[in-house]
Amino acid sequence: MPTFLEDEQATEAFGAALTSALSPGLVIWLTGDLGAGKTTLTRGLLRALGHTGSVKSPTYTLMEIYNPGKIMLYHFDFYRFNHPDEFLEAGLEEYFGGDGVCLVEWADKALPHVPQADLEIHMSVEGEGRRARLEARSTKGHECLNRAQFTH
Repeated sequence: MPTFLEDEQATEAFGAALTSALSPGLVIWLTGDLGAGKTTLTRGLLRALGHTGSVKSPTYTLMEIYNPGKIMLYHFDFYRFNHPDEFLEAGLEEYFGGDGVCLVEWADKALPHVPQADLEIHMSVEGEGRRARLEARSTKGHECLNRAQFTH
């Protein structure tokens, strides 16, 4: 289901629409080139959950943890990995499979160690806007898409 997002506000609104569909243990891969809107989408999702602080890409920290009250959210970014084993060395596997939702940027750099996606959101630049394409990769991912309340 590809959706055109004309600006930053539309990208944040798209992320916000996902909040109705989140469930504990969900793994969402955010794919796309640098500047494609992955962190903007994450910011919209977090704002809709009630997070009022800053939302930044975890490119240098590997992970940002958010507890907006409704559900824990772990935002990962493996862009700087030079080898997939860095995922294991950092002890990040403990955050997957629990009660939180894991949003993962650059998951391919941590394969085969990072858990497979339940839902993949591919972001791409299209003119002045962005295009988001969602793909369910598991039963949990299909359930997520069925619950999502998109207005686009």
